[in-house]
Amino acid sequence: MLFLASLIIMSIIMILIMTVNLISKKTFTDREKSSPFECGFDPKSSARLPFSLQFFLIAVIFLIFDVELTLLLPMILMFKLVNIFQYSMMFSFFLIILLIGLYHEWKQGALNWAN
Repeated sequence: MLFLASLIIMSIIMILIMTVNLISKKTFTDREKSSPFECGFDPKSSARLPFSLQFFLIAVIFLIFDVELTLLLPMILMFKLVNIFQYSMMFSFFLIILLIGLYHEWKQGALNWAN
């Protein structure tokens, strides 16, 4: 009985919300407002605008270090369960690879903000 009553109440609320939505709908449509808005680009201009390569490189570096954190946190938790020598070698190897990549990006100029 309680289930049936709650089902009826939910149905009434749903019908009321749909009715209010249909009544309050605006009658005019604006092509600019109904077009999809994405990334702040003007929808009336060319879709082939130049994209900043600097922004892309910074985003990739952020993703790499974000993935690095998701790999390092479980390594810290595994510290108690594995051999300390194997753990330190694996951890050091992982950090050396990341630091070499960061050094390479720095030498290529991907980290220069003032361009």
